[in-house]
Amino acid sequence: MNSGIDFTVDHTNLYREEAITDLKVASIRVLIPVTIDGSSDTSRKSVYVGHTQLMSPQGPIPIQAQLKADNLDAAIKEFPSAMEEATEQVLENLRKLQREHESKKDSRIISPR
Repeated sequence: MNSGIDFTVDHTNLYREEAITDLKVASIRVLIPVTIDGSSDTSRKSVYVGHTQLMSPQGPIPIQAQLKADNLDAAIKEFPSAMEEATEQVLENLRKLQREHESKKDSRIISPR
């Protein structure tokens, strides 16, 4: 069976992942570039990605954003503002979905002639 999806691994763009957490609100993934043999690739920069979650009546809502940082200290400092911005984007998307749902619900009302 051919799904049409290309599952080829890009061996020129490999990263090792490390997780840093404060066991409260912050989780930062550090993606460290590696070569095909697994050794660190110092010609490329590490990537920092922040993660957290919001609790809702329907369960946790994951929030993530790439952090504009080139070291862990900068990533930790960037984390609060990046999470606030990502949270606002998620909330705006939820409001948009809610408006679309309400609009579709209203359009199903059939009025007598």
